[in-house]
Amino acid sequence: MAVNLLNSLWVLLAALLVFTMTIGVGFLEVGELGGDRWRSLLKTTVMTCAALALMAFLGFDLAFAPTVGNGIIGNPTFLPPFLGAFGTSTTGLLTGVWWSTASTTDLALGPYFLFEAAFAAVTFALVGVVMVRKVKLRAVALFAIPYFLLIWTLPAAWIWNPSGWLARLGMVDFAGGLVVHAAAGAAGLAVLLQIWREEKARGLRVSPQIPSRIDPTWLTLAVLLLWIGWFGFNPGSVLAFNSETTVVVLTTFLAASLSFLSLMGCRFWQTRKDPGYRYSANGILMGLIVITPLAGFVSPLSAVILGVACGPLFLLGEWLFGRLRWLSDPIGLLPGHLFGGLFGLGMIAFFTQTPFAAASGYPSLPNGLFFGGGWAAVHQLGVEVFGAGVVMAVVFALSFASVWLIARALGGITRPEGGGVPASAPREAIAVSVDRD
Repeated sequence: MAVNLLNSLWVLLAALLVFTMTIGVGFLEVGELGGDRWRSLLKTTVMTCAALALMAFLGFDLAFAPTVGNGIIGNPTFLPPFLGAFGTSTTGLLTGVWWSTASTTDLALGPYFLFEAAFAAVTFALVGVVMVRKVKLRAVALFAIPYFLLIWTLPAAWIWNPSGWLARLGMVDFAGGLVVHAAAGAAGLAVLLQIWREEKARGLRVSPQIPSRIDPTWLTLAVLLLWIGWFGFNPGSVLAFNSETTVVVLTTFLAASLSFLSLMGCRFWQTRKDPGYRYSANGILMGLIVITPLAGFVSPLSAVILGVACGPLFLLGEWLFGRLRWLSDPIGLLPGHLFGGLFGLGMIAFFTQTPFAAASGYPSLPNGLFFGGGWAAVHQLGVEVFGAGVVMAVVFALSFASVWLIARALGGITRPEGGGVPASAPREAIAVSVDRD
C-alpha cells in the first residue's frame, strides 16, 4: 500500500513541534524556579536523547507493534532493534505503511515513530518536574530505562494501539490526557513518595519546599514553546492533514485562552490581588491539558466551556494537593497534569459529538451525554473511569518499584544537599513570594 505523503509530512512536522516541548518543560522549570539553569536543561536533554534511543531500540515495538498476550504488550520481535536493524525491506521504512495506519492515514514508519517517541519524551519530562533540584541526575538517567521500556509503553499499548486490550473495550484518549498527563502524575507521585521516604529517614517531618523565583523572560519563552508545541501535540494526533486537523487547532487554542481568562479571574476574585505571572502561565497550560484527551471529539464552543471550567479546577487541585505536607511539587504536576488530565478524560463522555470524532478516526465513539448520547455515553464514561483506574495504579506501582530499586543501587535517589527551603518554613510564605512576583 502506498504511503500518503501529505499525511506523513504533516505528522513529521508535528513530531518536531512535540520535540520542542520537552526542552520547553526545562525552560518552564527555570522560569518558575530561577537559578540552576544547567540542571533543568541538561535533564530535559538527557530525557529527549534517552527517549529516542530506547524507543528505537525496543520501546516502539512494545507500544505500537501488533500486541501479544491478549492486548497487553506489543510484539517485541515485530521489528528488529532500532527500527529494522540493517534490513532494507522493513515495512514502512523504504516502502509500505505502518500496519496500524493502513487504510486510515497510510503513514510511513519514520514519521509515526518520531511522533510517538516525542510523546514519550515529553511525558517523562513532566515526571521530571518533581525531580528538579532534589533527585540525582544519574538516578533520572537510570529511571529512563524502565520508563521508556515498560512504564510509558504499557498505557500506550493498551489505549493507542488499536489491538490493545483497553482500546478493544472502547477506551479512547485522543492525545494523552491519561497516557501523557495523568500517567505522568501517577509516576511523579511514586517518585515523590520515594523522595519523602529518604527525607523522612534523615529526620525531616515536612518535605522541604522548592521556592519559586519567577523569571518572566524564561517563563514567557517556556509557555510560548509549549503552546506552539501543542500545535503538533493535539492537531498532529489526527495523524492526517484534513479538515478535522484545523478544528483541533481551534479547540486547542480556544481552551487555552479561555482557561487563562478563567484562572486569572478566579484568582483575582479569591485574593483581590493581581494573580501574578505564575497563574497566567498555569492558566494557559491548564486549558491545554484539559482539552488534550478530547480535542478531536468536540466543537469549538465545547472547548470554550471546558476552558472556563479550568480556572476553578486548577485552584481546587492546588488546594487539595497543597494540603499534603510530604511532597514538593513546585511546577504543579499534580493539580495541573494529573488533575486536569483525568478531568478532561472524563469529559469525553459528556462533550463528544460523533461527527467530529469520526473525522479524527473514531467513528464508533458515541455522542456525549450533553448531545443525546444516553446509555452509550454512560457506558463510555464507565470505560474511561475503569481504564484510568487501571493505568494509574499500574504506572504508580511500576514507577515506585523502579525508583526503589534505583535508590537501593545508588544509596538513595536524592541529592545530599537537597534543594528546598528548610522544613520549618511555612508553605504560605512561599506562596506569598510567588504572588508578589
